[in-house]
Amino acid sequence: MAEGDLQRIYGQNLRRYRLSRGMSQEQFADFIGVHRTYLGGIERGERNLTLVSVERISEQLDVNPLSLLIPSEKQR
Repeated sequence: MAEGDLQRIYGQNLRRYRLSRGMSQEQFADFIGVHRTYLGGIERGERNLTLVSVERISEQLDVNPLSLLIPSEKQR
């Protein structure tokens, strides 16, 4: 794995999760308690999240944090 791969994987998985629920970035950002531009940075893999942030977002979504860090078949 190259540097930053987990950031990109997490962002892509978070975006897929958001889209599967039919939510805009703004709606989803409000739902998880972050600013829309911050969410956009996460989805683009530009944000270096702490483990606390990964855990907090996962708790808001009621998903296992690891599920957002595992690459999908398309990402492999």
